[in-house]
Parts: sequence; structure tokens; C-alpha cells
Amino acid sequence: MKGVRVVVTGMGLITPLGVGVEENWKALCEGRSGIRKITRFQVSDLPSQVAGMVTDFDPGRFLDRKEARRMDPFIQYAMVASILAVEDSGFVINEENAHRVGVVIGSGMGGLQTMEQAMDVVHDKGPDRISPFHVPMVIANLAPGQVAIHFGATGPNLCITTACSSGTHSIGHGFRLIRHGYSDAVIAGGTEASVTRMGVAGFCAMRALSKRNDPPEAASRPFEKDRDGFVMGEGAGIVVLEARDHAIRRGAKIYGEVIGYGENGDAYHVAAPSPEGRGAAFCMRLALEDAEIEPNHVEYINAHGTSTPYNDLVETQAVKAVFGTHAEKLPISSTKSMTGHLLGAAGAVESIYTLLALQTGILPPTINYDTPDPACDLDYVPNKARKQAIQIAMSNSFGFGGTNGVLVFRRDHSGPGGAGQSQT
Repeated sequence: MKGVRVVVTGMGLITPLGVGVEENWKALCEGRSGIRKITRFQVSDLPSQVAGMVTDFDPGRFLDRKEARRMDPFIQYAMVASILAVEDSGFVINEENAHRVGVVIGSGMGGLQTMEQAMDVVHDKGPDRISPFHVPMVIANLAPGQVAIHFGATGPNLCITTACSSGTHSIGHGFRLIRHGYSDAVIAGGTEASVTRMGVAGFCAMRALSKRNDPPEAASRPFEKDRDGFVMGEGAGIVVLEARDHAIRRGAKIYGEVIGYGENGDAYHVAAPSPEGRGAAFCMRLALEDAEIEPNHVEYINAHGTSTPYNDLVETQAVKAVFGTHAEKLPISSTKSMTGHLLGAAGAVESIYTLLALQTGILPPTINYDTPDPACDLDYVPNKARKQAIQIAMSNSFGFGGTNGVLVFRRDHSGPGGAGQSQT
């Protein structure tokens, strides 16, 4: 579908691998894991005791400390990642353009940590001791709400809550807002902070998490024969999307162009993907159709790749169904092997990693790939990053409830380009 061309001009990351794009990319290229033993709450009675946790994070470096205390960590992550992204873009939001700047930030779980703490307060001290800031701290749309307030962005303000596809869908809808002329720029992405006792216990009850607790770094092993579940992660990924002509006029650096977006639903099961990845395959086809390219034009896929036995198999089947013989030589990696699964933030974080692969010509690896699975027999860029110049790449996200999102990016050769500035 033709329309305004959309590019990415700024990026911000808060993940288990660090704060900022530079620190994240260095860790990915080195194949370094951010998964650790959980120490922030009691885990001895939980079968899964590891997670990808944000560490060395001080929101007071970026926000007023009093203001930050009135935000759940998922909002803090979104705020700081957005500040980093907007600073990186060099885009100035002012009274003249504010109504043309939107904010679309997704979260799958919202303020889970604040909810847990409030439950303890109600139980131990009574309901009259609940903070008046409780509701604004927990509801998911206060991530984009607080970001919009911070920057004075008065365009469309949306929170998309579609489980593990939230970040991808948010970037996709930001893309559409610009493509169809409703906005000139959109701050878009995903955020999550659900590594809490309740969050981990809930996914343990679903038997979704890895029980490989020792060593923690080896727990997430997408597409590998001995994978036994995903590892929870947390953080935020935010991009600044901008109309391409607008970005070029102001001399912005461009990380890449968003050329295609697909979204659909399996209508099959609350947690399991549809058999043989039919929904995922159709979603990839929708994204390719939207991008107006053939399957063999895609040179790299950042996979959803959760490290669960069934999901990795189904995604492999879906890739084969869409790409045919091209799938045999198509590099695919799951960066969740290093970050864990950031749930609502995953798709946005992985979109940034995909853009960096386009920008640098380095494909991040799938680590912990020790024993190949005969049923997952594609090129998963095992264990070591690979130098390979690429022009077009895809990022996949598939969530509970059968919600699917796929983005297609293209390297943009116009403008100053460059791999961005340090955000550490």
C-alpha cells in the first residue's frame, strides 16, 4: 500500500543487557547473556528461578526522583527509553508540531509490581492505606500517557496490549499513523516489568518457563533440541518513527525504513499457536504483501524464538511455508537467547536489534545452540555473530491469544546514516 514513507530516526533501549543501544549491541555481538538468578524476591519454592532483569538502572538520572517514585518500573523503563530515543533522533517537539507527534507504547502486563505491593498493603493495613497514585501507576496506558506529558506530544496517544506482540503492534500502528498522514512522527515501542513473584509464579503454573536454573545463562536456548521453556525478561524498546521526507529535510540520521507490517489472529487457543504455524505464516505473508516484496528479498529474520518446544517448532514450520526453498539459506536468530522474553517489550526491542543488523551488517547469534533439533533445521546463526551485509530484514512477534505481528525493515541509504550515538 502506497503512502508516506516512514523511517526510524531514534532508538532507546533498557534491557537485561544494559541501558542504551551501544551497550546492548556490544553484548549481542559478543553473544553475552543477561539472564541471571533471581535475587529480588523469594524463588526457592518456584521451579523457574532465573530471569533477564534490568540492573544498574537509575531513573533519577533522567527523571525527577519524586516523579519517578510515582511510576511503576514499566513506566520508568518506557520513560527513560523514550528520552534516549528522542535525544538520539534530534527531533525537537514544540508548540508548532506537538499535535503532529503521536505516542504508541504497548505493555502486556502493566504495573504488576505495584499491584503486588498494593495487595500486601490492603491485606496488612487496610484499603484506606492505598496510595492515591496507585491507579496511574498500574494501568497500561500510563506508559504512553506519561511519555506524552513529558514531551508535550498532543497527537494520537495509544497503548496496545496484545501480550508478546504489543511492541511490534505499537510500532506497526505508529507506522500506519504516519503513512496515512495522521502524524509526522510517533514515539513507539513496548515496555514490561513483570519479573515479580506473582508474574513468575503465573507463568510457572502454565508450565511455560525453563527449569534450567544452573547455569542461568544457559536457560534460554531457542530452536535447540534441549529447550524446555522461555525465560522471563523485562525492559523497554522505543523508536522514533518519522516521515522520511520530514527526516531528510531536517538532516536526521536514518537507521532504516519501515516498509511492511502485518497483523492477524489465529483464533485457535489462548496460549498455543495454530497448528503448523498457519496464523504466523499468514501474518508474514501480509507483511511481505504490504512491503510489496517477494519472500526471497528478505535476507534475515529476527525470530520470535521463545525457547519453548512447541512455539519454536511452529515458527520454523511457518517460515518454511512462507519462504519455501529460500528458507534453507535464510539466516534466523533469536536474541531472546540473551535477553530472555521481554513479553510486551520484546517486539520493540527486537525491532531495534533488527535495524542494527541492517545498519552494521552484523547478524546477532542464537546462543546456547549446542544440539540441533532435527525438527528445527534452519540456519539459526548458532552461537557466534555473523558478518553479512543485508538490505531487508523481518522481525516476528506472536502472542498469547493467537495475536501475531510482523514488521519488515529496509536499509535506507539516504541522509547522514550512521549507527547512532552512545546512550550510556
